[in-house]
Amino acid sequence: MGGIFRHVRDLTVAQVAAGHKVGIVCDSTTGGEFEERLFDAMRGMLALGIHRTPMQRHIGPGDIAAAWRTFRIIKELQPNVIHGHGAKGGVYARLFGSLLRVFRSRVARLYSPHGGSLHYDEGTATGKVFFLLERKMGSFTDHLLFVSDYEQRAYRKKVGEPPIPNALVYNGLHEQEFVPVPANSEAADFLYIGMMRDLKGPDLFINALASVERRTGRAVTAEMVGAGDDLPHYRKQAAALGLGERVRFRPPMPAREAFALGRTIVVPSRAEAMPYIVLEALAAGKPMVATAVGGIPEIFGGQSPALVTPDVEDLGGKMAAALLEPEAYASLMPSRQELRARFGAAVMAARIEEAYRKMLRVAA
Repeated sequence: MGGIFRHVRDLTVAQVAAGHKVGIVCDSTTGGEFEERLFDAMRGMLALGIHRTPMQRHIGPGDIAAAWRTFRIIKELQPNVIHGHGAKGGVYARLFGSLLRVFRSRVARLYSPHGGSLHYDEGTATGKVFFLLERKMGSFTDHLLFVSDYEQRAYRKKVGEPPIPNALVYNGLHEQEFVPVPANSEAADFLYIGMMRDLKGPDLFINALASVERRTGRAVTAEMVGAGDDLPHYRKQAAALGLGERVRFRPPMPAREAFALGRTIVVPSRAEAMPYIVLEALAAGKPMVATAVGGIPEIFGGQSPALVTPDVEDLGGKMAAALLEPEAYASLMPSRQELRARFGAAVMAARIEEAYRKMLRVAA
């Protein structure tokens, strides 16, 4: 789900177009009908297939069985490159790539954190355990690929200076994504689109809506698009604040379809790496209120007045400004010409393929 899934799909399509045989191994317990449709659209192009097996997000007893199932799949596929995305995918890719080398397979092992374990605080016991594991995994890694400068700096600060080759490769957009998406005639004042989990801030968004109403004396409307285990909690939260009739919850849908549902997009995340949704929305010409976390300031510019802290009142104040002076607020967004020059899908895919080839030469 989310930005990792979008990144992997884009990368897969580009690699197939370049003539490579590609396969995907991923969890079968997350996602829903929307993700299934996206998988179905890709099945015919993947020479190595799509292999889904249960994988739990956090470390637990189930990892032993999941690891064994995943290793058997990868061993049968015999890939030249294993690229792990996210913390769990990164562990599996590097461990299983190393095991394949024991069986004399020539395989390059790459890892993209996409935030992952880097979201943890290094001062907590959990953080210390994860960062120790990341340091140990460096011995089983050929190349690190970061999607934001923030992520690269967080790795150096929390894990240490990488003892292996590493590079920053921004997420990329396709040319058709720079076509503007106007709000429809019944669009809500605000739109949240993303996973329904506290890390992404849906609870902050709902509380901020109440703050906007107090500040402006106006009833506001909102659309919330996404899925996740915490969705029932957010429905109850909106109802408890008296917003139930003015906040509509919708299942996942294509981002550009969702963009037409709201006038201003709000990204209230508590933590991010380099969120696609921010890039997609700005490329589509949508005004946005976003938290200054992860790689988001790299998109807007660190001093952008459109950025806020992940705090209800800070968020509510900026949303109120966007509501009361929409034209002035829209002028604060970075230009689409600038975004097109920095965040292109073709550039992203080419740089990652370059890393693959370099590591294969080393592994030979």
